[in-house]
Amino acid sequence: MNALGDAHLRTWTLRFMALLAADTPDQLVWLGGRELQTKDVVEELELLCRASEGLADRGAFAPGDLRDLRAIGRRLGEIDAPSRAGLWGNALAADPVWDDIRSLARQVLLTTLNDWRQPLPRPVLPLTDDH
Repeated sequence: MNALGDAHLRTWTLRFMALLAADTPDQLVWLGGRELQTKDVVEELELLCRASEGLADRGAFAPGDLRDLRAIGRRLGEIDAPSRAGLWGNALAADPVWDDIRSLARQVLLTTLNDWRQPLPRPVLPLTDDH
């Protein structure tokens, strides 16, 4: 991957970590009623956790940044199929795994950016028939 692609993927990873690190009420406000499936969030996170290994190899993340990203990946792997079903907004409030991931995401941001409190990414608007 090129440096621009690495920088983009690093930025996307850190933005996702900011969303994961946020308090549950802030996450629910961010969702804004969108029906985001838990399985889709888990799959995206698993991909970012795997990609972070290569990013660290190429210097986009420090090796120390990987410890908590790996821990997030392991925790995600422990989420069973029934817990991946349904809406992420519901899972955030009901499944304690997201509290664990929140704590780990905060640690990623502390290690990488020296502060876990980061602006949340702008929500992606759903596609409409006009676009």
